Amino acid sequence: MSEESRNRPSGLALIPFAVFAVFYVGLSLYAGRQGFDMPWYKVPMPIAFWVASAVSLLFGRRRFSEKVDIYARGMGETNIMIMCLIFILAGSFATVAKGSGAVDAAVALAQIVIPAKLMVAGVFFVSCAISTAIGTSCGTIAAVAPIALSFAGPLQLPPVLLLGSVVAGAMFGDNLSMISDTTIAATRTQGVRMKDKFRANVLIAAPAALVAFALYASAGSAAGEVALPEVGWREGVRLVPYLIILVLALVGFNVMALLFSGTLLAAGLGWTLGKFDFFGALDLLGKGTLGMSETLIVALLAGGLFRSVQVNGGITWLTERISRLVKGPRSCEAGVAVLTAAVNCFTANNTVAIVIAGPIAKECSDRFGANAVRIASVLDTASCVVQGLIPYGAQILIAIGVAKGQDYSIDAVSLLKCLYYQPVLAAAVFLSFFLARRRTVGRPSEGVAL
Repeated sequence: MSEESRNRPSGLALIPFAVFAVFYVGLSLYAGRQGFDMPWYKVPMPIAFWVASAVSLLFGRRRFSEKVDIYARGMGETNIMIMCLIFILAGSFATVAKGSGAVDAAVALAQIVIPAKLMVAGVFFVSCAISTAIGTSCGTIAAVAPIALSFAGPLQLPPVLLLGSVVAGAMFGDNLSMISDTTIAATRTQGVRMKDKFRANVLIAAPAALVAFALYASAGSAAGEVALPEVGWREGVRLVPYLIILVLALVGFNVMALLFSGTLLAAGLGWTLGKFDFFGALDLLGKGTLGMSETLIVALLAGGLFRSVQVNGGITWLTERISRLVKGPRSCEAGVAVLTAAVNCFTANNTVAIVIAGPIAKECSDRFGANAVRIASVLDTASCVVQGLIPYGAQILIAIGVAKGQDYSIDAVSLLKCLYYQPVLAAAVFLSFFLARRRTVGRPSEGVAL
């Protein structure tokens, strides 16, 4: 008899999820009322999962040691472990590639190519490209926003519009990048290949990005000129690791082998071009790996928490309630989008939202025959839409912080008005429920074959 069948469906088993939401959201709101800066980041996400996990071990009639064993097996589930390995490699690659000067090279090349009169739309395009290459929206905003804001005075452009184009473009790559933690989480939880998810996702994101590009092009026109940086062959060479990662991922190269080889290439180029020495490369690799520590811990705790709730009948109860509203693949996709968006609003972290909603989405998609690739795409896209619009999300907080450092006072409400891409992307997701092809896409038999 399976663990799941030993307990009947139970809504009470979902209480640990409620505890997580109350603990994290409640304390964050309290911190805000006490006047703390960035109150949504005063409560460490791993601690919120730790508290919820402790509560989950109180449910069920099994011995406590058996409950701990079930929780530990959830932490060590194959998909969770592979996800953690990919997170480690992705963090190392992103840090070493950035340290080799790839991000600075991309920005410098973009300044040469983009006409001053299209600078707002150009900044959006650059943010799209860089976030797709490095796989992180926060890193893109931190790298591009200061340069974008430096154009405000010379080109007589609204700073808030330039900043909005950066945040909007950053969310494009966060959604599409092969090494983004959201892509990794979405494909792992649904058991699909990255290249298949990318192909499905780009049909939604690319049209939305084109519309946003047109909106930014018409929203602001430069009235001045800026001095252009000097660009040589070294800048082009520094972009090679990103280009190789993208090409090899699209042709179906194993993601872990791809990230490992890309990291070695980026480290070799950085060393050859004099950006760092051997020990400097090791330092960057270490920082990249440790930089993913919170994400790794959250993934492990979320895996254990989900398994405990599942064994106690909570997931079965939830899917049965959802099934009353879901009539087929299309409504299943819509339900997954709503679920992911709601979780993201509570957690303020799109990766965590996918890790929590992903297993539930998989059970629903299996039950109603939904396209697994489409479900992965909807998971990632819905979370990125919400993450890019919540004023307490890391992306908007970082953007406002960068602006403050540049002596610009920009509030969240003003910035939200300049985020053209996210609402268009939400509309594109909605339309895709009716327009997307619904052929079945097979799941890989091996979890590592992304």
